[in-house]
Amino acid sequence: MSIAALGPTYNKPDDTSSSASTKGELGRNQFLTLLVAQLKHQDPLNPMESTEFTAQLAQFSSLEQLFDINNNLEILQDVNNNDGLESLLDCIGKEIKSSDSSITLNNGKVFGGSYTLEERGDVIISIFDTEGSEIRTIYRDDQEAGEHNVDFDGKDNYGYPVPDSYYSFAVQAVDSTGSPIPVRTGLSGLVTAVTYQGGIPYLVVGDHLIHPETVTEVSLRETS
Repeated sequence: MSIAALGPTYNKPDDTSSSASTKGELGRNQFLTLLVAQLKHQDPLNPMESTEFTAQLAQFSSLEQLFDINNNLEILQDVNNNDGLESLLDCIGKEIKSSDSSITLNNGKVFGGSYTLEERGDVIISIFDTEGSEIRTIYRDDQEAGEHNVDFDGKDNYGYPVPDSYYSFAVQAVDSTGSPIPVRTGLSGLVTAVTYQGGIPYLVVGDHLIHPETVTEVSLRETS
């Protein structure tokens, strides 16, 4: 709220300690101090009109409501963050299935990216940027069946580093006769921990990092 909108001020010439006054913004305490100062320094022969005084009180009331709304939003945000963290922690020790086909590159380090081959075969991995342009093609010959990490080193097809961002990938595979092999992006397994990389939470499954939003199923691990 601008000081100019409240009428004349009576700050001391050497009072530079208040950053709110320097920026032309008021908190609730400064507002009350200013209002009291106006009342003390008003001309007795020309006192502040009741309509003006009422308007300033209404401004203060609005300011109080804004502070309360802001405090409530912060409380709700903390609650939501805590609920989200509790949900992730609740996955530890459980089996999950995911359909994650994304990769995060942060400070040159690659996080995420995994796929599962139904049988042994030759693999072609295509990496795409956020605009859908293919920046890298990776070939892996004679990979065994099972789960694999996307072996992306953060460089394009010309060997140049690509910027930190989110990337997606697609995987194709063929057997020794050239026939297609079913491939599933993402993986399944036991969640052993929750970690943060680049400010983003991941579920840890073996050596893989899984985006929580790609989890399609959570179940208790079967015991014999």
